[in-house]
Amino acid sequence: MRLKNSFYAKKSLFRKYMNVSILIVFFSFLVLGLILTLTITNYWSNEKRAVLDSRARNIAEFIRKNSAINQSMNDNNDYVSINHADTIHNFLELYVDDVGVDIVVTNTNAKSIMVVSKNNEIKTNMIVAPDVVRRTMTEGSYFVKGTLGGLYDGERYISAQPIYYNSGSNIMGIVFVTSDANDINGFTDMVLKIFVLSAIAALAISFLAIGVFSYNLVKPLKQMSQAAKQFGKGDFSIRVSESSNDEIGELGVAFNNMAESLSSSEHIRKSFIANVSHELKTPMTTISGFIDGILDGTIPPDRQQYYLNIVSEEIKRLSRLVKSMLDLSRLDSGELKLNYQTFDLLSTLVTIIITFEQEIDKKNIEIRGLDLISEKQVYGDKDLIYQVVYNLVENAVKFTNEGGYIAFNITESLERFDFTIQNSGTGIQKSEIGLVFDRFYKTDKSRSKDKKGLGLGLYLVRSIIRMHGGDITADSVYGEYCEFDFYIPKKQQTKKK
Repeated sequence: MRLKNSFYAKKSLFRKYMNVSILIVFFSFLVLGLILTLTITNYWSNEKRAVLDSRARNIAEFIRKNSAINQSMNDNNDYVSINHADTIHNFLELYVDDVGVDIVVTNTNAKSIMVVSKNNEIKTNMIVAPDVVRRTMTEGSYFVKGTLGGLYDGERYISAQPIYYNSGSNIMGIVFVTSDANDINGFTDMVLKIFVLSAIAALAISFLAIGVFSYNLVKPLKQMSQAAKQFGKGDFSIRVSESSNDEIGELGVAFNNMAESLSSSEHIRKSFIANVSHELKTPMTTISGFIDGILDGTIPPDRQQYYLNIVSEEIKRLSRLVKSMLDLSRLDSGELKLNYQTFDLLSTLVTIIITFEQEIDKKNIEIRGLDLISEKQVYGDKDLIYQVVYNLVENAVKFTNEGGYIAFNITESLERFDFTIQNSGTGIQKSEIGLVFDRFYKTDKSRSKDKKGLGLGLYLVRSIIRMHGGDITADSVYGEYCEFDFYIPKKQQTKKK
């Protein structure tokens, strides 16, 4: 059921990405369409105004030049008429046919005295938008979108210009040039149709591109999901593509690194079980065999002490194994805490060397450099540093050749203490130097020389040194010597944990 839900979750991720991308593209085109419509409308209005204003000025100037005024003494100007009206009217009719506008000429009292219109909606002697007439006379010109005082059923663009006496400043009338405001709708509709068709084509291409991109984006995630399922079954051989040079590629690299780490951990786990089983089985078999031999009388009384000593050594070996395993567990869980104190590193070293005095004498090993080392007051966990030095000395004694040497050196700088231990002997091959600090690693695969080791000593040594803020390195010339060097920061650089 979980796998099924996981499958739909992956499909949902693809759909969500597609839906979001489609919505973004769709609304982007919608906003673009609105902006385009507003821009076209504004541009058309400005162009229409410019054209109508120009036409109105030209007509007003034509009337001024080609007419004279017959005016009675009536102050209300009710009897204003224009000479040559037929000539002017014929000209205006040609004008209307040419540019497709209506022309209305009024006197200053807003009464129409000449009308040239295709639809004949306005007659002479009608009152035409008195408010527009007044504003035109006041402002010198006027442009508005309206019905010309209700004379038109639909809205029109209206440009009004005054008609002056010959060359004076007195106004004898107003000329209105109007155009249907709905003309823009046809133009806008045409542009929008072109835009919609283009948008549909662009959206189709965008959706296809987004679909392909989304699929390619989700595909590595699906591969990782499938690989993770295989990991759950114990198969760590699956790897994902690292071809893309982006965050997905980085994720693929990290995923493959995790797979390598899991594979290595699985190998270590299996090695751990095999090693622990072997290390536990060997001493327990020895102990069981000798104890049974003593109990059933197979081992004579005079040999029982000898075999009891062997049993005692095997028990100590089991104790060291258990202690190492406990230390390893505490390290991994973060429970191992440092108990800082100041102690003499040289004194610790001497105590440990005395512990191995019997083995050193047995192999006739020469101890070098000890007499040249002065007292070194180190700040750290005394017991854990003791374990570090003990493990290093134990390894040195174990692998030093008969009649060989072990050389020690402790130096001090402003920031740290350096401890070096070198022993003659076979040493470590160059290919194995980088592996000696790994868990359960043994350079002597046959166990001929290291029968008591589990391969945890150097791993614990490095972990303890790093907990103190230091580090340890190994160096060797195969067939000549092996050397380990670690350092511990001084008190001011050391962080308590």
